[in-house]
Amino acid sequence: MPAYGHTLRFGVFLTPNSDNPDEVVGLAELAEQAGLDLVTFQDHPYQVALDTWTLLSWVAGRTQRVRLAANVLNLPLRQPAVMARSAASLDLLSGGRLELGIGAGAYWQAIEAMGGPRLDPGQAVDGLDEALDIIRAIWDTNERSAVTLDGEVYRVSGATRGPTPAHDIPIHIGGSKPRMLRLVGRKADGWIVSLPYLQPGQLESSNAIIDAAAREAERDPREIQRLLNISGRFSDTRCGFLDGPPEAWVADLLSLAVEQGVSAFILMTDDSSDIERFATEVAPQVREALRREYPELQHATKLRRAAVRSMRRAGIDYDRIPTSLAGDAVEPGDIGYVRFRSNYLRGGAPGLILRPGNVEEVAEALAYARSNPDVPLGIRSGGHGISGRSTNNGGIVIDMGKINGIEIVDPATRRVRLGPGARWGDVAAALAPHGWALSSGDYGGVGVGGLATAGGIGWLVREHGLTIDHLRAAEVVLADGSLVRASEDEHSDLFWAVRGAGANFGIVTAFELEADVVGDVGWAQLVIDASDTAGLLQRWGAAVETAPRDLTSFLIVGPPRGGQPALAYVLAVVDSNQPETIIDRVQPLADVGPLYNHQVVITPYASIMGNAQGGIHDASGDPAARSGLIEHITPEFAAAAARLIHSRVVYYFQIRAVGGAVSDVDPDATAYAHRAANFHVTAFGSSHARLNQLWDDLHHHFDGIYLSFDTDPRPERINDAFPPRTLERLRAVKERYDPENVFRDNFNVAPRRGNEFSLEGT
Repeated sequence: MPAYGHTLRFGVFLTPNSDNPDEVVGLAELAEQAGLDLVTFQDHPYQVALDTWTLLSWVAGRTQRVRLAANVLNLPLRQPAVMARSAASLDLLSGGRLELGIGAGAYWQAIEAMGGPRLDPGQAVDGLDEALDIIRAIWDTNERSAVTLDGEVYRVSGATRGPTPAHDIPIHIGGSKPRMLRLVGRKADGWIVSLPYLQPGQLESSNAIIDAAAREAERDPREIQRLLNISGRFSDTRCGFLDGPPEAWVADLLSLAVEQGVSAFILMTDDSSDIERFATEVAPQVREALRREYPELQHATKLRRAAVRSMRRAGIDYDRIPTSLAGDAVEPGDIGYVRFRSNYLRGGAPGLILRPGNVEEVAEALAYARSNPDVPLGIRSGGHGISGRSTNNGGIVIDMGKINGIEIVDPATRRVRLGPGARWGDVAAALAPHGWALSSGDYGGVGVGGLATAGGIGWLVREHGLTIDHLRAAEVVLADGSLVRASEDEHSDLFWAVRGAGANFGIVTAFELEADVVGDVGWAQLVIDASDTAGLLQRWGAAVETAPRDLTSFLIVGPPRGGQPALAYVLAVVDSNQPETIIDRVQPLADVGPLYNHQVVITPYASIMGNAQGGIHDASGDPAARSGLIEHITPEFAAAAARLIHSRVVYYFQIRAVGGAVSDVDPDATAYAHRAANFHVTAFGSSHARLNQLWDDLHHHFDGIYLSFDTDPRPERINDAFPPRTLERLRAVKERYDPENVFRDNFNVAPRRGNEFSLEGT
């Protein structure tokens, strides 16, 4: 009795008939509506029929849930590298619903007629073997090198990898000859075969060949799904195997599932009534009978390929990942690993990424992480991150990206509820129809969670304050797994701490914020001569400080490039839709130096925050970034900053306006205490040591730092971030809510009883 343990699935095998295209598409839609799991299509490109790949793409756009596959693709007429990109593209467009069924080819005269090669049986299997390697290499963007394979049948030479599919696309091989079966055992994720073409006992003997080949290749046979195309007839009385009433079908399919380990039954039919009966009267009963009578045949967790398991990291108990999290967990070697390993600037290599989808799963993820106490723990919302503390090397990351809801709670008070995994660009777009906005950084791809616990210096900050100043409540999973609501009236000490030092106390699963009324705004982009760098900085700072609060401006300047003048980029938002007001506010900024270029437009705030490029964070190494808060751009600071900019150590230097409404808040009201600062200064360099050396020379100018933009792991950064009284209060809150210092792999506030500082990698 094979115990392969895969989840039982049911599907349909449709003919891509070109005589009535709408009919085959309608049958696919019916299959989804009736509850089937999988829709598959024949692929015979030499026949006059709908092209299977085009049909798959069309049906993907017409359905929402059902998985899609060819049954099976004719490899000799579909070049494997191109097939890999096509499959990845369709998987991305369909939301991870593609499965790849491939065959080595048949009907060679017809293939030749279409311009394909004629292969003998051995060459056909060898070619499929090579194709599998090419396809998986194209998908594997965890590797950076180009793909080269000099096969006997298929070759690639320096092919670029990607795109990365939305999920780890399973590859099912069709065929029944021994050599093909051995290839299935060595390399495939599934074996697909048609029962009507098998001899008695051949299913069992084929499974034995597959299993033996898998073991010889040091694979677990359970890695391989068994998919079976079936045909039959519904009738009132049993007349034979799969010929009779639904209850007879249930008994027949149950025996195949139990005795042969079949986990997917795919009905070969173009009859709508048979599809409905199969989906509603057979499939549920087979599932229930298997669950009731043979629960031991089903695994609780996903079984990964041996190649993936070989890349697991020491210290992490992968076998004990909670069932609720295992399906979406990501490990090194998984196709999706590249999407989660790094953040904006830091190249990470965590040993496990857990992706909870609700509060209960967050608590489970945290409990599991605590059961692996010797590995780092990172908490990530959107995965952007300048400081890089949301990823690690060899540890566990709890990624909150799936908890990304955006909800209007109370229109009267402009109360909104945000999940930590939502992106600020999406938040801005959701609030725009109401005429609302939240000041929230300057890049729409940033996740809510990190910014809404650190501070939130954004385009509207001088008029509307920090993001944390709009926080009215937060739901937090604590180190012990309990969920609490923090507000001015509930756990007020935690609510105070979360606003500025939130990464130290728990995992926020929901934020409730009060949005501001914001309509269209003025958006200015100026390019200014920065030859007199010190003078420019001082003049810009003075213009910002004396400007009305409805203006917020950022300045970016870098070293001059060969043969080009030094340039500064001045960006500004004016919280007004009146042209006269906008020009009045922007003109002093344009006057700080010779103007090379400018653009001033009236636009929705959401369009400014719609600047996220998407894609994968593919950073490498450890970023060198430093941060400081300063009250005024004095001549002394401007001169020192100019020397830093022209040192060639810094490749990016930015000053953001703060002040205004931020300064209206009492320094003791939140853990973000540096309310007198009018500017936030950031510098990026390529060398930690060289940047720190020069930045330390500026240290006496600053009164505090903004931790989200600092990568310096030295312990004194905590003292820079929090004044003594604030830090002591934070330690007391830490002692109450996280006495064991579970949330320590960051810029750590240790409990009052301890004095340790922990940062992963130090």
